[in-house]
Amino acid sequence: MTQAAQYQVTNPATGEVTKTFPFATDEEVEQALATAVSAYEEWRRRPVEERVAVVRRVALLFGERAEELGSLITAEMGKRPSGAKGEAEFCAEIFGYYADNGPALLADQPLPGHDGARVQSLPIGPLLGVMPWNYPYYQVARFAAPNLIAGNTILLKHAENCPTSALAIEQLMHDAGVPEGVYQNIFATHDQVASLISDPRLRGVSLTGSERAGTAVAEAAGRNLKKVVLELGGSDPYIVLDTASVEDAVDTAWATRMENMGQACNSNKRMIVMDDVYDGFVAGLVERAKAMKPRTAADDDAEYDPMVSRKAAENLRDQVEEAVGKGATLHVGGELGENGWLTPAVLTDVTPEMRAYHEELFGPIAVVYKVSSDEDAVKLANDVDFGLGGAVFATDEERAAKVAEQLEVGMANVNTPAGEGADVPFGGVKRSGFGRELGPLGIGEFVNRRLFYVQR
Repeated sequence: MTQAAQYQVTNPATGEVTKTFPFATDEEVEQALATAVSAYEEWRRRPVEERVAVVRRVALLFGERAEELGSLITAEMGKRPSGAKGEAEFCAEIFGYYADNGPALLADQPLPGHDGARVQSLPIGPLLGVMPWNYPYYQVARFAAPNLIAGNTILLKHAENCPTSALAIEQLMHDAGVPEGVYQNIFATHDQVASLISDPRLRGVSLTGSERAGTAVAEAAGRNLKKVVLELGGSDPYIVLDTASVEDAVDTAWATRMENMGQACNSNKRMIVMDDVYDGFVAGLVERAKAMKPRTAADDDAEYDPMVSRKAAENLRDQVEEAVGKGATLHVGGELGENGWLTPAVLTDVTPEMRAYHEELFGPIAVVYKVSSDEDAVKLANDVDFGLGGAVFATDEERAAKVAEQLEVGMANVNTPAGEGADVPFGGVKRSGFGRELGPLGIGEFVNRRLFYVQR
């Protein structure tokens, strides 16, 4: 994996580097792990009600500080102010959900047929979280919240371009009363991450990021027999079988694709549309893309944001140009501006010979495919190595559900782009990773499901 020379804030809109932070020394990383190990022994033994009280204060502070937290990630990765504030507010919901429901989810479960047997959910120890830049707070919250309730301790290695939000989370945890060593931010290098995974004192690792990063972390975790959760890329199918209103269908599809400037793992990266709807659907997308202007100081849905970096914009442009060079049709957009600016685009006639067919397009590109049957839609939807989420739309719910049942994904949705909420599990299959976060499943990934059997 390549790595930046340091942790730094680079304004995606201007390219200006505004803050820099050095990598942690090996001694600092060792001290952080030792502190996490020591803190675990005390934290795990606290009654769950005490851990709940701390996590509830974390939720409260995320809500109270949402605006100031949001401003940090707008500067770091370009998220529009309303979305940045909303992300912090959603974190308050996540921590609140686990504060409300964690004790019941962790409660001992009786084993039917055995009066003296039960299954316990016990913490396992210090964990490492390796988190991405696209949702700097949300991704951390869905890893940290359940594990703090469970009694684990956390080392958090954030993306190199998100140092100020990473430090803000650590400060928030401290202010909420999270004990020293229970949650620590580390500005670690990739080599230091590998060393942590190989250390027997660390008991598990969760990564949200690219396939490349996931492969490296999973390989290291496998060599060292460590539990790992991976949430990787996606190329989610978004199937429109029919619609009562093409305009409404286009509005929903376009708004979904432009969320976070298309930089979301479960974004609708492949729109698969029935032939009798296709022409109007594509025309509607083109109309909306043409109408968008770069965001200024306003927060308008008719404006688009910069991508996270110049490199990200260039990589996406290269994927589009390669497809066009092999016969795809670029209807609008895909033009590279300065720094992280790339105009929203609509791309059709993509075929298996193109990178755009197989790869994740992580940005504001709407790729649309035409199909003539439900069977063709399913075949196309499953013809990728990813399996994160998918959505199917139809006026006949039963028909849509029948198609959705056949999707090879971790999250199948009918007549909605995605089922979302702190209580709704998130995760994928195939090359989109494994394990689940959020909801009742998220708290079970890094616990010891211990059988406790008393002979009677």
